[in-house]
Amino acid sequence: MRKVYLPCETVARYVLPIFRSLVAKELIEKYNFTQVEAAEKLGTTQAAISQYIHSKRGYKGIEQFGDILPTIQSTAKETA
Repeated sequence: MRKVYLPCETVARYVLPIFRSLVAKELIEKYNFTQVEAAEKLGTTQAAISQYIHSKRGYKGIEQFGDILPTIQSTAKETA
């Protein structure tokens, strides 16, 4: 049986990690931030940034957001 989440739980559990991952990648790849600098900007640890960069964090369930993924991506680029 699959658990059904409230919309706010879905955002917190899936969308925000995807967004953070995309912002972290943008800061590092486009703006040449170090992982430590990106972590400071995002209020997280360098280890979390490393996991975002290597797609070990932030991509759980990404396939279910295919319809809004372009919006998440463009917003992440704009935020970075």
